[in-house]
Amino acid sequence: MASPARTARSEDIFGQKWDRCLSDTAIKIAGGLGLGIVFSVVFFRRRPWPVSFGMGVGLGMAYSNCQNDFQNPYHVNCIRVQTTEKTASP
Repeated sequence: MASPARTARSEDIFGQKWDRCLSDTAIKIAGGLGLGIVFSVVFFRRRPWPVSFGMGVGLGMAYSNCQNDFQNPYHVNCIRVQTTEKTASP
């Protein structure tokens, strides 16, 4: 007997989007923090504003990505599209 096709529940899809959103936010804020520290030490004589600017840019990019992910629910990623040629019938 064949098992029924398993469909994804909407709660699971929503949870996956939130997980992606939170991990993306953490990565982008940490990257902005790191770059802000480097620029603060190397170029701006240890001023604090490059650190907060870098974190703000990271947060803004993460917010934009999350907003795009939640507003495009049926986004399909594909690398190749296979086409078939129609042959003329005699």
